[in-house]
Amino acid sequence: MKRLNVRVYGVVQSVGFRMFAQSEARRLGLSGYVRNCADGSVEAVAEGEEAILERFIDSMRRGPFGARVDRVESSYLAATGEFDGFTIRR
Repeated sequence: MKRLNVRVYGVVQSVGFRMFAQSEARRLGLSGYVRNCADGSVEAVAEGEEAILERFIDSMRRGPFGARVDRVESSYLAATGEFDGFTIRR
């Protein structure tokens, strides 16, 4: 198990990106959260198997219809097991 921190830049707020990320994470069986950031980006933290997390990153690069993803930054840490499900944070 690993923990993924991913930050998505571009036109990613007010286009349903958080709901898209939550849907993808739940479909993949990941736990964690997604939230909007003050700088206009979207941040997600997800825990699961590395191969599944890579699929999640691919989804974040694509985004929902209406989004324009310019850049995705990601890093891995050790999983903490602190999350129960995948939520949208405000």
